[in-house]
Amino acid sequence: MTALERSEAKPAPAAVAATSPALLARAVDGGRQALLPLLLGVAAVLLWQAAVSVLAVPPFVLPGPFDIAAAFFANLGNIVSASVVTGGNAAVGLVAGGLLGVLAAVVAAFLPVFDRLAGPLVAALSVVPIVAVAPVLYTMFGAGEESPRQIVAGIAVFVPVYVNSLRGFRQVLPVHRDLMRSYAAGRWQVTRTVTLPSAVPYMFTGLRIASSLAVISALIAEYFGGPVGGLGKSITSAAAGSNYTLAWAYVLGAVVVGLVFFCATAALEKYSSRH
Repeated sequence: MTALERSEAKPAPAAVAATSPALLARAVDGGRQALLPLLLGVAAVLLWQAAVSVLAVPPFVLPGPFDIAAAFFANLGNIVSASVVTGGNAAVGLVAGGLLGVLAAVVAAFLPVFDRLAGPLVAALSVVPIVAVAPVLYTMFGAGEESPRQIVAGIAVFVPVYVNSLRGFRQVLPVHRDLMRSYAAGRWQVTRTVTLPSAVPYMFTGLRIASSLAVISALIAEYFGGPVGGLGKSITSAAAGSNYTLAWAYVLGAVVVGLVFFCATAALEKYSSRH
């Protein structure tokens, strides 16, 4: 490499000087955004602990967060195994319900007749109570099967994914479609280059909403039967044995599972937006 080539390969000092403050400002802004919610959470936990200690609240009414954390780490193995069961059922429901929701939205976007027929059914699914569906599914599939919990989670996921995806498919302006047709683009080309990119953010919005609903639905479905081992069963067992601190520790495990699902879908959305 010649001296001229080496000098051209090196970044200009002005460019480096201009880039460094921008990167530093971005890092400071990101740290501030992460620090403020963390400080708020710590303040809420300390206030909770102070209220429990000063007011002498009995553990069966509300245990302190320090006691819950101690019970959580003391029973970490059981909580992790229960979280795997509940999280597995929620993951199956999230994937199945999400795929069905997107496919149904695609059909409804291109077939208005299907949209009119499916509208009342989707509205009915959105108000179906889990407490009524779960026992019926256990009777159909058997009390020892995990399928009812997965179906309940899939139903909870399907509705927000379908509604948001369908809205995304309808966001494309007619002038954009007309422009693509004027370039002799086929229907699949219009869908791939115009319709899908416009609908992807709405799909992920539905998935982010549905990720928490999948965990909640799978958890609630465990209260009404099925195999022992999930977080819902563990919470009821600990509460039935008057071990309320342990029950809250399992609730903390459910919160962690829900946060993992939400962060995973948010990370997937961020990754897809870059490609």
